[in-house]
Amino acid sequence: QVLLVESGGGSVQPGGSLRLSCVASGTSNEINIMGWFRQAPGKEREAVAAIYTRMKTPYYAGSVNGRFTISLDKTKTTMFLQMNGLKPEDTAVYYCAAHRPYGGAWTDIGGYNYWGQGTQVTVSS
Repeated sequence: QVLLVESGGGSVQPGGSLRLSCVASGTSNEINIMGWFRQAPGKEREAVAAIYTRMKTPYYAGSVNGRFTISLDKTKTTMFLQMNGLKPEDTAVYYCAAHRPYGGAWTDIGGYNYWGQGTQVTVSS
């Protein structure tokens, strides 16, 4: 079992930056991938970025590519999302997800075993 806890959300003005963190505890050594998803009010949850733990290969949604950077610490138990150049449309609850036991596309929400509770990101002037 793995517990995921996100932190780092908040309110910023357009163009600002935030850094989200997700700490994995429990049997975290089984995790093969970690990712960030977000859900805005009235919208479906969407994939933002993911990183495979073995090779640390990152993947990004087109809407955030070039602005957001996903990374893992050396222990591979903490994942970060550095968000620069934030836009109002980035406003959402951001969720951490981990481990895809059956593989598949990193964007597939249903394939992740573990989810965090979410952290709010608000971009507004």
